[in-house]
Order: sequence, then structure tokens, then C-alpha cells
Amino acid sequence: MPTFDLRDLDAPVIGAPMAGGPSTPALAAAVTNAGGMGFLAGALLNGEKLAADIQEARSLTSGPLGVNLFVPQPNAGDPAQIEAYAAELAPLADKFGASLGEPRYDDDAWAEKIEVLLDLKPDAVSFTFGCATADEIRRLADAGIFTLGTVTTATEADIALGRGVDALVAQGPGAGGHRGTFDPTAEPAPGSLDELLADVVGRGVDVVATGGITTSEEVSRVLALGARAVQVGTAFLLADEAGTNAVHRAALVDPEFTTTGVTRAFSGRYARGLHNRFMQEHDASAPFAYPQIHHLTGPLRKAAVAAGDPHATNLWAGTDFRNATSGTAESIVARLVSAL
Repeated sequence: MPTFDLRDLDAPVIGAPMAGGPSTPALAAAVTNAGGMGFLAGALLNGEKLAADIQEARSLTSGPLGVNLFVPQPNAGDPAQIEAYAAELAPLADKFGASLGEPRYDDDAWAEKIEVLLDLKPDAVSFTFGCATADEIRRLADAGIFTLGTVTTATEADIALGRGVDALVAQGPGAGGHRGTFDPTAEPAPGSLDELLADVVGRGVDVVATGGITTSEEVSRVLALGARAVQVGTAFLLADEAGTNAVHRAALVDPEFTTTGVTRAFSGRYARGLHNRFMQEHDASAPFAYPQIHHLTGPLRKAAVAAGDPHATNLWAGTDFRNATSGTAESIVARLVSAL
């Protein structure tokens, strides 16, 4: 059975897994070494790369480490809509000298990565976009791994608890990156993080609050609402150890970008980022088709970053992105807990 306990953290701060580059083994280890718990983003990786990342992070810290996985999605993509969206994006790809990717459907090497986790045994594993099966959670528990289910509604919490997770990650609407909704086509839940915490705290397991938390005052506030810890991602985007690309880093401090928005234009699934021209021009026509749209737009987004254009790539960020600061992860953790 799992031996890790959220109450054992010196700092009640979990570094949110941020797939696609920002999360690195160095960042995860640095958050852990600062008294919190760093998480690796296992999404969008094969099993071999995930194993290498876990081993690298483990070489940098002896403290607790977590891994996040995206749960495989039901295929909601309509081929005709995907084809039409590809045709819409083709001129923009041509502008950057890029070809659009193959809009393939896959399960993100789920079974392969579960075996990696059972072999390397990180302290904790969290799930996003749904919940692992009761059997998979039981196997992880038997390996001594603590499990957390990311939820955006009370109904999703019921499902995750019914399958045996050890804790819940309550994701409010202010979170940057992908919304954790179980239904890939559902509108994001309209309620606030406070309302979600009121619905899920007191269910017999610890709750981690996430979404729009970038200051020590906000950390103190949600802990007072019953959260055991906070999970923060945007606050670490400018960290020295983060893998955030230069275009993304510059946009986070550029006065041109003033708001965030929720879009499916980049991946075919709702996610929050800095509002840019791509979102404005393509969100309405983007189909619900994850991961097909993610694969389709990948080369275009990469080419935009190479060209230094922040208006043709995703710039994931939470609503309080202006409070993100540069510096070491250790200094950021210290800032987040300074009011405790």
C-alpha cells in the first residue's frame, strides 16, 4: 500500500505537470527539494522517454516525486470536420514553411506507461481527462504508489473515489492548460474553485486545490477552505528549471497579452492560454477531436515558435499569469508559502 502522505510535505505545494515542454526532471526535482512535491508530465511521451525522465528526476532528489498521465479519450473526432479544419489551417502552415501533422487517434501509450510506473514506482501518480480503472489503481496501490484523480465536478469526484484514488485534485476554471473534464466534448464547468472545494472536501480523502493559484495569499485562502495542498503550474512557467520555450516566456511578460481564454483550437480539447490571434481566428471552427487536432497542429505550432511568433502557437497559462515570477523553483516555492 502507498506510504506517501500529503501531510508529510514540508511545503504544501505540488508542481503541476505541464506537458509539452515546461515540465522537466530538473523542475520536478527542484520543487521537491524545496519541500514540496514535483510532478513529471507523462502525457505525450512514450514509455521509454517517461522512464528516462523519472530516472533523471530521481537522480536529482531523494524526496517524493509524482507522474501525471492523460487517461485515453473516447474518439469523438469527425473525419470530415478534421479534414475541413486542416484545409483552414493549411495557408498558415504554408506561411511558416511547415506541413500539418497527421491527425491520428491514439491512446498515448497508456498501457506501456502504466508498466513503467509499476516498474519504477514514483511516489505518486495523478490522472487527467478521466480516471484509471479500479483494477489499474489497485495495481498501482499494490506497488506502493499514491494515486490522485483530477476532477472538475462533484460527479467526477464520485467516479474517481469509486475507483479507489487516495486523493483528489480539484481543478478550478482558472487553471492554465487543459481542463481535466472527463467528457472530451463537455463545456467546462462554470463553478468557481471555491464551489468545487465545497463539493469535494470532506469526502474522506485529502484534496489538492489547483487553478489560478499564484500568490501566498491565495495558497493560504484555499488551505483555509479545506485543501491539504495546492497544485500550481503557471507560477513555475518562468522558473529557471522549467522547459518553457522562449516565445512562451516572452509572452507571459509582454503587455500585449492581457487576458486568457479557453480554446479547443490547438488540441481539439478545451485548454486555457494567453488569448492570441490563432485562438481568435480558429476556435469557432476547431472540432472536438483530441488527440487528432493536437497532432495536426503540432508542426505548425513548432514552426511558429521557431519563427518567434506568439500568435500561432499555444501559450498555456492560468488566469493569474501576471503573478508568475522568474527565478529558481526554490524561490518560487518559498514565495508561495511565505504567508503560512
